[in-house]
Amino acid sequence: MVDSHPSQEAPKTRVKCADGTEIPVYCAYNATVLTELVAGNPKNPNQHPPNQIDLLAKIIRGQGWRAPITISTRSKMVVKGHGRLEAAKALGCECVPVDYQDYDSEEAEIADLLADNKIAELAHIDNALELSNKAFLEAAEFDLELAGFEIEPEDPYDPDPSKAGNLQERFIVPPFSILDTRQGYWQERRKHWSAVINDQGETREETLHKEGTIGAKIGSVSILDAVLAEIVVEWFGLANGKAFDPFAGDTVFGFVAGTKGQTFTGIELRSDQAKVNQLRCDDAGLPCTYHNDDGQNLEKYIPQESQDLLFSCPPYLDLEKYSDDPRDLSNMSHSDFFKVYSNVFQSAYGALKPDRFACIVTSEVRAKGGAYAGLVPETIRIMQSAGFQYYNELILINSAGTVPIRVTKSMNAGRKVGRVHQNVLVFFKGDPGNIKGLYPEFLSEQDAQEEPL
Repeated sequence: MVDSHPSQEAPKTRVKCADGTEIPVYCAYNATVLTELVAGNPKNPNQHPPNQIDLLAKIIRGQGWRAPITISTRSKMVVKGHGRLEAAKALGCECVPVDYQDYDSEEAEIADLLADNKIAELAHIDNALELSNKAFLEAAEFDLELAGFEIEPEDPYDPDPSKAGNLQERFIVPPFSILDTRQGYWQERRKHWSAVINDQGETREETLHKEGTIGAKIGSVSILDAVLAEIVVEWFGLANGKAFDPFAGDTVFGFVAGTKGQTFTGIELRSDQAKVNQLRCDDAGLPCTYHNDDGQNLEKYIPQESQDLLFSCPPYLDLEKYSDDPRDLSNMSHSDFFKVYSNVFQSAYGALKPDRFACIVTSEVRAKGGAYAGLVPETIRIMQSAGFQYYNELILINSAGTVPIRVTKSMNAGRKVGRVHQNVLVFFKGDPGNIKGLYPEFLSEQDAQEEPL
């Protein structure tokens, strides 16, 4: 209820919402007032559109009350916090934390109301610092809306469920050539996998950025996207099949494949990484085996035509240095890189059963002169030379991260655009006409219920 004594300091508490949840109050305040008794000032020129109110409501629910609403003891109207008041009403808050202040006149009250808005407009945003902070939050998978960033609404991928079924329900993510990791459904699923796998790239800290740079500690280690690994298993693998990766530089694919019922074999050159991968999967009781060896030697561990799915994210030439081992692809010249690369995938072709898929995640890298080195087209050529058919190309859109910080310099220096995507190249070994008979249909929950027993 209303505290009739504005000067009496109340203890910090919780505010109940219409749905029964409670929001903690962290700010100092003098009284709590029922929202129906708090009136906004009709002379307030600052308008609050619905999307802003929705965002404020989410911030308050997620972060708690961090600032009270300022009310004039003279007029009993809001001076500061009109948006917060509307957000509280949207949440159905029984009461709100307020701070009563005295004003000698209506002019003083209106002046303070205007100053609260106008002073904020004079602030200058350091874009580089803002983007760096945003990248820091993204790397920690923190909900950016709680920091005030308005997330673009998800694309209308799903058709009317009554007509065609829900694409996300059937396929995890819509099976389009564009895979957008920025979408809410993707980020929520990735958070789940990140918490379960907990691969932080411990064995290769600071491989992408030097200490002291903006990029250091912000996505400084490249980790395979677990949602991508999951959809590759679901889309292109077979139930209870065997999957392998000759460049198993992190735990993600093996862990996801094992969790999804696959028997996994990985080959990794770095002994410490192979050990970490094995320990994680063993602790989870997954059927995964990692061999510490060169991917060119995969025939020692994987019999011919024994595997059902190849999925790998090999080094992007020398973009990221993984070790000092001269056998490490990231230490080789580009010409030597492609020779080894070709040897590995020639052997991988032999390890795969007929009528099976191979998926390679890669991206373009710039050579010393500034032009692309041709990693994507060369990967396609090498896979086709091995005997694969080039079957699908998917574009994996990533969060911009620190790219906006760097792109001005790269554009001014050489008209180089910021790259915010990777290529997922899908190949097939065998006769595509056999796919329908070998790979099951994707069913929604409703479809499964309607299937005859």
